[in-house]
Amino acid sequence: MRAVADASSFGFDLGALDGYLRRALDLSGPMRIEPIGGGQSNPTFFVDYDDRALVLRKQPPGELLPSAHAIDREYRVIRALRDTPVPVPPALLYCDDRPIVGTPFYVMEKVEGRVFHDCTLPGLPASERTAMYAALAETLAALHNVDAAAAGLADYGKPGNYFARQITRWGRQWELSGNRADPHIERLRAWLPAHIPLDETSSIVHGDYRIGNVMFHPSEPRIVAVLDWELSTLGHPLADLAHCAIAWQSAPDEYGGLAGLALDTLGIPSLERFAGFYAGRARHGVALQPFHLAFALFRWAAIFEGIAARAKAGNASAGNAADTGQLASAFAKRAAQLT
Repeated sequence: MRAVADASSFGFDLGALDGYLRRALDLSGPMRIEPIGGGQSNPTFFVDYDDRALVLRKQPPGELLPSAHAIDREYRVIRALRDTPVPVPPALLYCDDRPIVGTPFYVMEKVEGRVFHDCTLPGLPASERTAMYAALAETLAALHNVDAAAAGLADYGKPGNYFARQITRWGRQWELSGNRADPHIERLRAWLPAHIPLDETSSIVHGDYRIGNVMFHPSEPRIVAVLDWELSTLGHPLADLAHCAIAWQSAPDEYGGLAGLALDTLGIPSLERFAGFYAGRARHGVALQPFHLAFALFRWAAIFEGIAARAKAGNASAGNAADTGQLASAFAKRAAQLT
């Protein structure tokens, strides 16, 4: 890790950060800081002292959309969930004093564990993979079982009409991003609003719940922290479950999915069994339906179309943005096949 003296590459004054943290927390020894890679939209850093291991997440610099990169919301939700069965990193402080690091930021305790960005969980025995996927489902159910009002999050999102609002939002996103017509998208934009389930179940939702956004215990098949709460809000819990189910709906060369793999041999449960793990713990009693899966694929098709548009314009952040954008048509077709 780099120390305070090497500050030029961080874009903010490490001495100011060090001084602020020492005033706010009981710390000893020199500050050591290291950026965490992995493509987070909110820059994230390990910040270590002799007696404390911390993680700092901040807004990116520059002009931002009003609702984007809401660091304060991330801090609020993990702080609110600290006394619930949902494993979250201990949130320590939030700072909106921009001169410290240039943008608002928050600090949490570093949690030790394993993060897997490959859905096959390489290098593990089949029995451990089964247990880890069960933990993934059961932890999501634990989140959805939390009473938002009791946790102080009753106003964390808009009540009701979640899917209607989301379908409208992502349909408009396709219009803004796309330079072509897609018959599958048009079918979905007509079919989805007409087939929204009647239930108005609402819970805290993560917004990007998947294997790569949880941390497992260093040696046990249990989750010690749910990460990256940037898209969290109040919404329909099965939007979260369906988002996680994208792994089973896509192939390994389509954003690292599981479709076509020998899941039994790997010890990875089928989607039906995974949904069963979830249903066995969730209290709302609403079952996963083709609508939820079609919606999740539709949402991702719009996201991928946006990536393609940015690639064409030459301002995409990832070098493979054009290839990723090609997934829009594939996901739209798959979603339409569920209708």
